[in-house]
Parts: sequence; C-alpha cells; structure tokens
Amino acid sequence: MGPRKANIERETKETSISASLNLDGQGQVEVETGVGFLNHMISSAMIHGYFDLKLTARGDTQVDDHHTVEDAGIVLGQAFKEALGDFAGVKRFGEASAPMDEACARVVVDLSRRPYLVFSVPVVSEKTGSFDSQLIEEFWRAFVNNCEANLHIEVTRGKNMHHIFEAVFKAAGRALDQASQPEPRASGVTSTKGAL
Repeated sequence: MGPRKANIERETKETSISASLNLDGQGQVEVETGVGFLNHMISSAMIHGYFDLKLTARGDTQVDDHHTVEDAGIVLGQAFKEALGDFAGVKRFGEASAPMDEACARVVVDLSRRPYLVFSVPVVSEKTGSFDSQLIEEFWRAFVNNCEANLHIEVTRGKNMHHIFEAVFKAAGRALDQASQPEPRASGVTSTKGAL
C-alpha cells in the first residue's frame, strides 16, 4: 500500500478550494474557508480521525455560506476518494460514537463506492451562532457523493446545535479513521463480489 495522500483543487465561479490530505497523519490541521463554524467542524473531524489536512477556500460568502460549505464537502470527499485509491486493503467499515456535553452522536461508515447518506439529526435551531444549521447536511451529502461512501449519522440526544454538530463531526472523524485503516488480512477489496 503506497502513500495514502491526495491534493485536490476545485475552481468555479462561486468558490476556489484546495485541499491536501494524508490519511496516515497525526491530526495536523489547517482549515480556512471563510466560514468560522465550518473551519471548527472540519478541524474537529480531522483531528479526531488523525488525518492531516490543509484546506483553504474562498467563496461568495457575501451571498451566503451555502456554496462554500457544499464545495468544501465536495473537495474533501474527492480527497478521501483519491487517497483511498481502489479502496483495496482497508477495513472498509467504521463506527464511532462521541458525546459533547448533553449531545451524543453515532456515525457508521462503509467505504463501499455506493454513496448514500442517512442524516438523522434534529435541527433544534435554524442558526448555530450566525451559521445556517441546514448546511451541515449539505456538507455531508456532498462528501459522501464524492467520496462514494455510505454514511449514517444519528444523533441520539442533544439540545444545543453547536454541541450536536461537534459530536457528529468528532464521531465521523473516528469512524472514517477506523474504516480507512489498513487491513493486513485483506487481499484486494473486502467484498463477496470481489469488487466494489
């Protein structure tokens, strides 16, 4: 298994984003998207997954944060997909729970090349500070469609949106770390079909 790294750049009329990802990192993270809450959430996931990530984005945040948040999910998903190569030799499945004060989130992932998102998260407040709470689902949908992962996110309890989302991102980082770990017993992809 070679270096599990990726460098992705995406340029549109709405955003300009670059990402450098190392799956076998130490949680060294630099994220600057122009959206403070998104920086905090992505950093939480990468630090708790021990992924090294440098991600920078410029977007039309004067319109709103939607394009920047969604495109950051696209680029991060593409980076994971590229770093995983043919998805061979990894554990494939990961599962983690994380609490944040009163909130608790559970995330289950299958690196299956079958993109699907289940997002069972109560939006108890339309805003998290000045951030539009609905955009978190858009971020994860963009991520799974571009990583080609099956991702189930479930929040079992929580009253504070910041706590809820932070629990989600921390659990997601841990689950992705588990799923992307090398499996020494694997010869090729782990599938009854012999292919993903």
